[in-house]
Amino acid sequence: MTPKFYSLFVEHYLEGLLSPLGSVEVSGVITGSERRGIVLFFPKGTIQTERHSLGLLAKVAQSDCSIEVYYEQIGETEVRSCLHKLLNVFSTLNCRASAEGKTLDDDDDDDDDDDDDDDDNLPRLWILVPSASPDLLKGFGAQLELENWSTGIYFLPNVFRIAIVAINQLPVTSDTLWFRLLGRGKVQIQAVSELVALPPENIIRRNVLEMVYRWCISVMTQTELTKDDQELIMNLTEAYQEARAQAVQEGVEQGVQQERRQVVENLLRFRFGSVDEELSRVIDSLLQLEPDDFARFLLELSSLSREELLARFNSHE
Repeated sequence: MTPKFYSLFVEHYLEGLLSPLGSVEVSGVITGSERRGIVLFFPKGTIQTERHSLGLLAKVAQSDCSIEVYYEQIGETEVRSCLHKLLNVFSTLNCRASAEGKTLDDDDDDDDDDDDDDDDNLPRLWILVPSASPDLLKGFGAQLELENWSTGIYFLPNVFRIAIVAINQLPVTSDTLWFRLLGRGKVQIQAVSELVALPPENIIRRNVLEMVYRWCISVMTQTELTKDDQELIMNLTEAYQEARAQAVQEGVEQGVQQERRQVVENLLRFRFGSVDEELSRVIDSLLQLEPDDFARFLLELSSLSREELLARFNSHE
């Protein structure tokens, strides 16, 4: 997957989930020009139910942290690069603290001079990867901490302030859902099915589906999509459409067709400048498609001319 495409997805997704829990900053603010799905998070006091609903993500976000997500397996070079970027984060935070006449350790209420306690005031970098090789984990001395954390979460020696999360090794539970949605292949497909299966009244479910779907629509018109890009959008868009259909069937949501029509109209207006009578008929036909066909056609739209679009839908009639 193209790094820019995936980094935008990660930033959008994590910012949407974490914003109710605290302050979120994304890549460019932290590491200058480099962008690769990096989020820096500072927690605030929130109601307990919000944290409980986010499971493992909320546990990670209990203290200052940085989160970086990779779509592919990484090697030693990428981990060293992560360490370099984490040092940049420390430098940025030190500068901010100095400007306020503070240090990073000022939040420590204890008078203990233990260096490990001081280190605990620094943000930890959580590296999320679809999988991690045993050789990589062994090479950096990464270890499980099963007393406090689930399988799939490996901690480097504390001086590094880094943990590697192998998404494919996480237990399939509600606590890990929001991380598994960032996985690949079967892991992500399973997570998407669990997302759709959540109760329709679940606020996070609804917000994530809306957020991701609107993001997918915007990306379709602006990005040259690779096969992996299309796989991600298809998985997420199909989840959205299935959830919408379920909502209509259960009578939970009103005006679904009107909202879908508005989304498609905006997409066509962005693509062709306006929506005339011919394109309005295309919308009518498009809204009748099954969810998977609807998602697939939206993916193709960015590469179709007006003539090709009209011809395609004439052939569907």
